[in-house]
Amino acid sequence: MNVLFLHQNFPGQFKHLAPALVAQGHQVVAMIMQKNASPQWQGVKLINYFPNRGSTPNIHPWLVDFETKTIRAESVFHQARKLKAQGFNPDVVIANPGWGESLFVKDVWPETKLGIYCEFFYHASGYDTTFDPEFANVDETEVCRIRWKNINHYLHFDIADGGLAPTQWQADSFPEPFRSKLTVVHDGIDTDILRPNADANLTFNNQITLNRSDEIITFVNRNLEPYRGYHSFMRSLPEILTNRPHAKVLIVGGNGVSYGAKPPGDRPWRDIFLDEVKPKLTPEQLSRLYFLGTIPYNYFINLLQISTVHVYLSYPFVLSWSLLESMACGCAIAASNTAPVREVITDGETGRLVDFFDYSAIATTICQLLEDKEERQRLGINARRLVQAKYDLQTICLPQQLQWLENLVSPQH
Repeated sequence: MNVLFLHQNFPGQFKHLAPALVAQGHQVVAMIMQKNASPQWQGVKLINYFPNRGSTPNIHPWLVDFETKTIRAESVFHQARKLKAQGFNPDVVIANPGWGESLFVKDVWPETKLGIYCEFFYHASGYDTTFDPEFANVDETEVCRIRWKNINHYLHFDIADGGLAPTQWQADSFPEPFRSKLTVVHDGIDTDILRPNADANLTFNNQITLNRSDEIITFVNRNLEPYRGYHSFMRSLPEILTNRPHAKVLIVGGNGVSYGAKPPGDRPWRDIFLDEVKPKLTPEQLSRLYFLGTIPYNYFINLLQISTVHVYLSYPFVLSWSLLESMACGCAIAASNTAPVREVITDGETGRLVDFFDYSAIATTICQLLEDKEERQRLGINARRLVQAKYDLQTICLPQQLQWLENLVSPQH
């Protein structure tokens, strides 16, 4: 079977599926948009595409997003025609449609099956955009912009033969009739690598080494921003650091923006909320607060393995891999009581749920967990068991992804 992946930052969500297809003997090609990329990755042939123009200056702001997607889709269209002329005809194209790349693949290969990775369907209310009144866009035209943002989705609904969504909540954000074409299978968590380790330790700043005997609160985002509750966490810290004089707080995340609006001015969200809580912290308390920036994956695993309490807060939005990864490592977790989180965290069973906006309640819950070792162990064991039972890469998710692909190419009637 010939398989083509479309993902500008390949492998992305397909980092396990693509090599598995190679191992099965299939010819696997990926179209990417990366300068200086190697010609292959784990047996996958990599082909670059590059847009031949940028966005139009002064275009209507609601159209900027879709024009960018159209430009990328046009570039992929031309590259696909070259592939076809060279004799490559995929039996299936698997795409993350978020950048529009797959909009025209059916115009090159009309008979090819198209499967798309469905992360999130945008809504003007009831989901992320109106969740946090502190940062909600009060512009009355915001509903129009969001409606236009879904044009890419609707065009894909017309051409896609099926879709894959990582969680039930994310799948349910999509409307019918396409919702019925979605299969819920998570990307998978490698529980052989992500596991508890009593001997784990982490050294940072070239001098500080911490291990399981230390009292450590961990907080991890790709970027430190409101969508992932960075502001709520920071506002809970004065109470936590006052009540737990030996606790150290390790914060991982970059200074950019992955989701939502950019901060006002030139300062990153990290500094804005750090400066907000600084007057409530003593110099000694500040000295127990560590910003680690972005760290290598093996350091991230060590961080989770030494964590006493891991904190995960999120808007009603795409569920982060890091939550399931922390569960696999047996962390005791304090998480926001938001819909996507409740799919994996049951309060009192696999973690503790807290009100996203109740900073004192967040602090109280974290302090209670820090105080109760037996409860932490119980929650951590339950959390890992859940991930092993429902989200394990090798035994659950990868086999289901491969079955989904097989059904896509050869539907069972």
